[in-house]
Amino acid sequence: MAVSLLPPSAPFTSEQRAWLDGFFAGLLGLAETPDQPTTEAALHTAANALPALAGKAPDTVSTSKAEESPPWHDPALSLEERMQLASDRPIADQLMSAMAQLDCGACGYVCRTYSLAIGRGEEKNLSLCSPGGAPTVKAIKRLLKEHQTSNDGIEASPPAKVPTAPSMLANCYCRKNPFPAKLVESSKLNGVGSQKETRHVRLNLAGSGLTYRVGDALGVFPTNCDALISQIVNLLGATGQEVVIGPSGTEAAFFHSLRSVDLKNAPEELIELLFKLAAAPEDRRRLRTLGENDGLLATMDVLDALQIAPSARPSPEALLATLTPLAPRLYSIASSPAAHGDEIHLTVGKVFWEKAGRLRKGVASTMLADRVAPGDEIPVFIQASHGFTLPESPAAPIIMVGPGTGIAPFRGFLHERQATAAPGRNWLFFGDQRQDCDFLYRDELEQFRTSGVLQRLDTAFSRDNTEKVYVQHRMVEHGAELFRWLEEGAYFYVCGDASRMAKDVDAALHEVVRRHGNHSADDAKHYVAMLVKQRRYRRDVY
Repeated sequence: MAVSLLPPSAPFTSEQRAWLDGFFAGLLGLAETPDQPTTEAALHTAANALPALAGKAPDTVSTSKAEESPPWHDPALSLEERMQLASDRPIADQLMSAMAQLDCGACGYVCRTYSLAIGRGEEKNLSLCSPGGAPTVKAIKRLLKEHQTSNDGIEASPPAKVPTAPSMLANCYCRKNPFPAKLVESSKLNGVGSQKETRHVRLNLAGSGLTYRVGDALGVFPTNCDALISQIVNLLGATGQEVVIGPSGTEAAFFHSLRSVDLKNAPEELIELLFKLAAAPEDRRRLRTLGENDGLLATMDVLDALQIAPSARPSPEALLATLTPLAPRLYSIASSPAAHGDEIHLTVGKVFWEKAGRLRKGVASTMLADRVAPGDEIPVFIQASHGFTLPESPAAPIIMVGPGTGIAPFRGFLHERQATAAPGRNWLFFGDQRQDCDFLYRDELEQFRTSGVLQRLDTAFSRDNTEKVYVQHRMVEHGAELFRWLEEGAYFYVCGDASRMAKDVDAALHEVVRRHGNHSADDAKHYVAMLVKQRRYRRDVY
């Protein structure tokens, strides 16, 4: 039986489609045989490999099973701990250890392939690891200065060329060629009295040919706030109309170019430029202090850096030369292709805070909340998840832990299971600050429970009582039944904050297994490790 890897809506001719099906079947070993049919997961992997090839050939990296998950590949570890674990390893491993270890795909790679691309000199942008932020960038730069990469264990040969049929990828939408999705709606989910602003965002993918599975992410290319850009332009005494070479390498107006560069993080290169230009000794002293203090620099944005040195005023083009392009933001998809057709939904927490008398804004979240209107186009692409999706068997039970915006993929899971009439049981742990105003998607979740799609819904609202209660407390509270579900083959999912929530949930899971499985602490670790090995413990943390 012939294997078809492309969705019917893919924008290719019949000749191109036949060529691609044959090419990917051979490349990925997906030729179907009677005793080894092609799985849906393999087809999804192949389909998502296609847009990547439009931008570059895949890395040809072979790793042993022992190297697939090195000890530093753990987002719960600090940057210093990760780098210490890789300190005696080749430079490729050290570069990898400096990254956030989330394999989130925001950089267009995973942690290992991004480190290899940097080491080989194929990737010049060192700031693509958005979860790692400025500390990761600084660590990567330091490592590259310390090592001669061509002689230190990094494969220097270029990746293999991938043949392409004429014009076959011209209409392929991916990270390097995002689709202009139209905004349908951006509505507030929180009620009156909430201290948060969480948005339900609907985008239209009609005509894109893009496909996704529940658990995948949507990459969004944001633009900077015009008010912040105006402050920078005015501070430099510029007009904004100066013609400069923008981040895309083409000529553009200075104001326009500032829309698509990173203004959140003041890079070392900017501090060095300002130090060279500063005429006032006091400005040079402040800049020297800033350059020597990693922690302080990590809290500064571009406007902050310019404001501390009034005597240093770079030209528009010199400023742009120190800045890097804005990386796309990844959001867990909150919809189901089976239930929502050409629409794709996101759950976005608007990020804003005040510092030094100035309102600071999350670039993408405030754009989606405030700076786009229905009908506006937003460049997007699909980022396939690394196994964070529903079990292949629709009868398998699932346990989902998703506080706050971490509920996003699980909303998609539940809509998918309802639309496909999947018989598997579903249990959701959800938490936020206040039940009255922060119970996201409350009507939908209660409807799922009423209809029998959701067998259990346990909530934790931390600000409703004097004693704060979180999702991990509910897990322990219902530990006996949770362990019973695990023994019956349930898959355990976690989505949300990596630094605190995911660690606390992991500790609670170990405690539930230890207590209700009558295990020692070591045996509980082995049990959880078994869940991971069986792909029944899956995390989407950031």
